[in-house]
This record gives sequence, C-alpha cells and structure tokens, in this order.
Amino acid sequence: MRGTGKADIRVAQIIHQLSLNENCSPPLPGVLEAAERSLRTMHLTLDALATGLTGAIAERFAIAPERVVAGAGSGALLQQFLTAHSGPGAAVLHAWPSFELYPLLIRNALAEPVAVPSDGDRQDLAALADAVTPETKVVLLCNPNNPTGEVLGEAELADFLAALPPHVLVLIDEAYREFADPARIADGLALAAADDRVAVVRTFSKSHGLLGLRVGYLVAAEPVAAALRPTLPFYRVPTVAQAAALAALDAEDAMRERCRAVAAERDRVRAGLLELGWDVPPSGGNFLWLRLGERSKPFVAYLAANGVAVREIAGAGVRVSTGTPEANDAVLMLAKEFAAKEFAG
Repeated sequence: MRGTGKADIRVAQIIHQLSLNENCSPPLPGVLEAAERSLRTMHLTLDALATGLTGAIAERFAIAPERVVAGAGSGALLQQFLTAHSGPGAAVLHAWPSFELYPLLIRNALAEPVAVPSDGDRQDLAALADAVTPETKVVLLCNPNNPTGEVLGEAELADFLAALPPHVLVLIDEAYREFADPARIADGLALAAADDRVAVVRTFSKSHGLLGLRVGYLVAAEPVAAALRPTLPFYRVPTVAQAAALAALDAEDAMRERCRAVAAERDRVRAGLLELGWDVPPSGGNFLWLRLGERSKPFVAYLAANGVAVREIAGAGVRVSTGTPEANDAVLMLAKEFAAKEFAG
C-alpha cells in the first residue's frame, strides 16, 4: 500500500525483488535440458569432485586444471580459500563498503577482518596497501565492487600488486565481471597467470543465471589451489549444478548477449535517476548504488511499502538490483514520488 507519510509506511507484498542481485533472464539454451537429464542419476555419486567441470573450465580459459577449483558457488570458495590461507592470528584486509559477507567469512576462518574505508565510492588501494602488516595474509578485492559498482582497471591493480609484500595473497572476487565493460575491467585471470600471489573467484550465479544451483570456480597458482582440495568433499558441487554449468559454458554467446541486455537496462535506470537529480555513480555490476546517506532507510521503506525490495548497505546508500523493465520502471516512478514527497515535506 502506498503511504502518505512516515507514520503509515509499511511493507507491502513484494512484487519486485530487487535486493538480491538476481539475473532475471530466463535459463540459457540447453541448461534446463541438461539439468533435467542429470536428475535421472541423482541416486549415484558420479563425479563427486567435479573433475569434468574443472577440466571444462580449464580448457575454456586455456589454463592447467591443477590451477582450477570448482566449488559450490563463489561464497563457498571464498570460505575455503580463507580457511586454507588465513586462520588464527592472521589478518584479512578488504575495502568498505564492499561485499557484506566478507567479515563473516573471515571470522569463520578464525582470522581478523580489517575493513579499510573507501575513498568515496572507490576502493582505496593505496590505503589497503598501507594497512598491510606482517599478520596480513590475504587482501580481498571485489571487481566490480558490490555494492558501489566500481570497476578496477589493469593499471590500478598492477600498481597495487607492486606495492604489496610477497607474503600477501590477493583474492579478486569477480562475481559480476560479465556485466562490466570488458575494455575497462582488469582481467583477473591474466593477473593470476603473471603473479602467483593472485587468485580469482568467479560464479555461474549471476551471469549464467544459476543462482539457485550454487556453482563457481577459483583460479590460482597450483600450490594455492591445492590447499583448497582437502575440503572439496565437504563443498561438493551437486550433480545437477555440474550439468547445468557445463551446458551454460556452451551457451557463451547467449550469456554475453543477456549480460549486455541487463547492463543496458541498468544504464537506462541510471539515466532516469540522474534526470531526477539523484546521485548515482556508473556501475559495472547488475545493480546501481544510490548515494543517499541518511535518506537510505526512508527510501528503502517507501519502496517496500509499494512492493519493491531494495537493499540499504553500510548506512551509506542503497543498492538497487536491475530487474525486468517493469520492475525498473517501478523504481523510477517511486523514486520520482519519493523525491516529490521530500520536497513537499
């Protein structure tokens, strides 16, 4: 129900879910069929360690399979990596705001999270490098950054790596890279090929639309990747997820086309918000970052009262996922209404 003031705003039934960065595109060609076929053998162990999927990913990117770890989504791989390469007494650095679960994942590994404030919307790479101590084992970088949408380029990351001591590993989280302009975003796999300190984690959840199946992969130097393999039996990629991911790999052209369509919708919404006078930086993800500060909570509440779920993060702004054109139009309409009510009030 649409409220008329702060007192009567309440959460309505959610019509448009734009708080979870889901990809609203339909399944890629061949994915449903592959997943359905795999269900016929759900009672068998089959490829428990996903060696077939690992090999297919390695072949796709022309890298040795020993450098690839297939896992149950990028979140599980982040946890495996941190458990293997940090631990008690270790510090793990990350920018803030960034992925909200980084501190939890780090603490789950019994390490200490160290949040380094960003420079506005940009991850402060110089400050991250300056924050390194002998206890620092890992630095997490999100590229594009969730929630701000910031994209880090080749030169920026090369300079950052040059400023780090040899004992520090850098894990680049590229969950949203396929929505970014390929000419602007650094290629994490190329950096990992040139520097054994660099690891990259990617996911099929966003670009390939397999969020509900939980499958991703990590690429690192062979010894770094090998440290994750003892936990693979406990972070297994389900058979149906393996089948779907293999089919999704074969639908590369369709995946790229759909990611471009999502990015076009994202940019359309940003242009509409800018026309309304909103402060919205460019984004390389499938979401936008609205710099609202103390206005964040009222805006989230206003949209929720009208059936649209978006997400406040770090008390600094609101992340709005890119949905269907209908959902995106609803965001633009409600943003216009919200601004008008603020001005009138």
